[in-house]
Amino acid sequence: MKNGLYSVHIYMIDGVKGRDSGVLILRDGHLIGGGPYFWSIGEYTTGDGTWKGHLSTNQHTPFADPFVRPLFGGQEVTSGFSGTFQDDEAEVFGTVLVGTRSLSFRATLKRLADA
Repeated sequence: MKNGLYSVHIYMIDGVKGRDSGVLILRDGHLIGGGPYFWSIGEYTTGDGTWKGHLSTNQHTPFADPFVRPLFGGQEVTSGFSGTFQDDEAEVFGTVLVGTRSLSFRATLKRLADA
């Protein structure tokens, strides 16, 4: 996994509706990033074409539409993930713990620039 700025696209799976996009900076085993409503920090390790890690996510800005109900709204959540990478792209599958509920997700990353 190369150090750099990555776009990230997250999709909830297992029948749960939800998605998000943002950016992540990956640097020497640490990640930090976010988007218009959420921020995340965490750590990762790499192997031969594989990587795994964990992150904490929290909401920094409320949604303007009162009828939008974010899955993580107003609470810090923790996630674990593992996946593969090749060249400037990566894919992970993971689980996020929201209160006492665990939700599965898939995320794709694409390297945008050095960081």
